[in-house]
Amino acid sequence: MKKLFALLLCLTLMQGVIGFAAAEDGAVDTNIKATLTFATYDNEAMLLFDELDLEGRFQEKYPNVTIEIEEFKDDDEYFKSMKIRAAANELPDIMYLQTRYFPVFKEYMSDLSGLEATKNNVMAIDYAVDGVVLGIPEKRSEDYVFYWADMFEAAGVSVPKTWDEFVAVCETLQTYYSANDPTFAALAVGAKDSWPLYPLMEYAPASFSGVGNMWDVMATKDHPFAEGEPVREAYTKVYNLIKLGVLGSDPLGVGYDQALSLFLNKSAAMMADNSMGLAKIKNSGVDLTNLKTFYMPYTTEDGSFNHIVQGDFYMGVPANNENAALAKEFVEFFFSADWYEDYIKTLASDSTMTTIHKDRDYYMSFADAEQPELQVVGYLGGGDDYTAIVSECKFDYNRFGTEMLMDGFDLEAAFAKMDADWAAARAKLGMN
Repeated sequence: MKKLFALLLCLTLMQGVIGFAAAEDGAVDTNIKATLTFATYDNEAMLLFDELDLEGRFQEKYPNVTIEIEEFKDDDEYFKSMKIRAAANELPDIMYLQTRYFPVFKEYMSDLSGLEATKNNVMAIDYAVDGVVLGIPEKRSEDYVFYWADMFEAAGVSVPKTWDEFVAVCETLQTYYSANDPTFAALAVGAKDSWPLYPLMEYAPASFSGVGNMWDVMATKDHPFAEGEPVREAYTKVYNLIKLGVLGSDPLGVGYDQALSLFLNKSAAMMADNSMGLAKIKNSGVDLTNLKTFYMPYTTEDGSFNHIVQGDFYMGVPANNENAALAKEFVEFFFSADWYEDYIKTLASDSTMTTIHKDRDYYMSFADAEQPELQVVGYLGGGDDYTAIVSECKFDYNRFGTEMLMDGFDLEAAFAKMDADWAAARAKLGMN
């Protein structure tokens, strides 16, 4: 009996060693039975996951694996939920990140540096954190100004090539159309939701300066809102635009969906948005004959036309879950021709994979034609120092944008307060 027990123990240990070696090699049994949880706030993608049969295609490789999609209304709801779940060690098997999320979640994520999907992605390595690839960008993201060409023509304006021209176009459109439509907005924003202000409030400092890591540069300074600083100059330009009333009579009373409705009904001539917004426009059923695009003209005094480009929806794999190896196999599948080729061609966004080509969307090609020569600025969210400072002093660029829209707002006083709060936060954190 003792010999039999010893033999069984030996076999058990050998199986453990063999199993450990297989795990080390990254091999996953194709007959594995499991459920992969996949969290997303991409409303456009949620529909395509069903239409293009994401689960069924993955089951051709792993027939006993089911995909459970966890859907969130928007990135704000998603981010708050993931922070809570990270603290409780209950993150999903697969999740999306944004660069601004990296400092928050980096300690929870697997390193995807060794995946083929990473090697074939044009952006993943560039956004590594301390040499670790936390996520692989699914889409190339950039923003456009969508506009109605017939409304431009009727008001006698053309596509602006400089920031000053953009301000003038906004003024002319507002004056021309608001005379007969009190709800009209030259530029529909939806500031009630705060986040739709990001094309102006998040991107303006990096765009006007041409410095993609402006938030990290800002984190090295005690007084980033002082006279002559890039952030101050960018926000001054944005504020001067806002106070002209070109965002409509009540921008704080209008959320994103309402702003989109205003645009679709031509109670707004322009709307700044990305490919997800374009998908909503295409699905609206509205006649798009006169819909065109141009890039927001973030121009500098030397004539440079700066344009923000970044990866979007970085797919990552939390490290501390029993399905991490299988989740990595899912990531490899997702970015392969077995799925990604059909998926990305259905989206308005551009491909991020060197292995899969996609032609430009029809509506986005107008922007390329209007501005064939531009300076591409690779945008980076703030790193650890920036995140620590803004957490301490409660700086929020989109919220600052909503404050600009409030009656009695004093820009100079706001700059002075933020400068003092910023310096105090750096001192408290030992960054002086």
